[in-house]
Order: sequence, then structure tokens, then C-alpha cells
Amino acid sequence: MKCTFCGEDIIKGRGKMFVKSSGQILYFCNSKCQKNQKMKRDGKKFGWTKKYADLKKK
Repeated sequence: MKCTFCGEDIIKGRGKMFVKSSGQILYFCNSKCQKNQKMKRDGKKFGWTKKYADLKKK
């Protein structure tokens, strides 16, 4: 399972699952990712995320 915001793998037994009223399921590895997602930020624009690193490799 991967974090919705940063793209990191979530260790089994860790992290949070958030279910929206629309039925969409969001997974977060820590509260930092959850708070950034709540502020409607894009994970591809932050240097500490795996999504950013993957984008810059291309």
C-alpha cells in the first residue's frame, strides 16, 4: 500500500486510512502527509516526497 500524498510504501500496521463521503479511500503514512493533503497541496511539488523524486528522474 502506498501513501496517497507522498507515494512512500506504508509499513503494515502503521499509517492512517481516510474514507471520504464520496467513497474514495486515502492512505497516509504519517500526519505530515495527511495535513498537507488536507491543505490541498500537491505532493509532486515537495522535495521530500517520493513522487517528486520520481518526477525529477524522468
